[in-house]
Amino acid sequence: MSNLPGEQEILGAGPGRPAGKAQVDPAERTTDGLTYADVSEHNSKNDLYLVIHDKVYNASKFVDEHPGGEEVLLDVGGQDATEAFEDVGHSDEAREILTGLEVGDLKRQPGDPKPKVTARQTTSPSDSSSGSTGSGLGAGLYAIVVVGALAGYLAWKFVASGNEGGSEA
Repeated sequence: MSNLPGEQEILGAGPGRPAGKAQVDPAERTTDGLTYADVSEHNSKNDLYLVIHDKVYNASKFVDEHPGGEEVLLDVGGQDATEAFEDVGHSDEAREILTGLEVGDLKRQPGDPKPKVTARQTTSPSDSSSGSTGSGLGAGLYAIVVVGALAGYLAWKFVASGNEGGSEA
């Protein structure tokens, strides 16, 4: 087997690897890092690298398994796919699969494009004690629904009381 980044072997099921979860053989990962020039050479269906949060992933064997279809991956092949990846709102399972496809870090060079999205904020269990649980939008939305329902109820009562007074006259 070759140690060239373009010839990574992606493995399927095996010890510690559930079926359907494509992974890059750990022995084949590069420790030197890859430049944008290196990554840009891997932009075809059979040889597809992506950059997400300054990590390089070999998605070659995952193209046919991707739930969004191959075209989505081919559109960002050989380039920074961070923004596209984050805009979709991938699940934890998708991020787990992505981890298995990592081949190395992006080695930035002068003149490389700037990162499209800043690094994803992750919260660890120790962070949740500070009160930031990531449910702020949910609680705010809940409050808006409750206030809206209360306003609707009060408006209905007002209209209903107006109709009762008008029918007695």
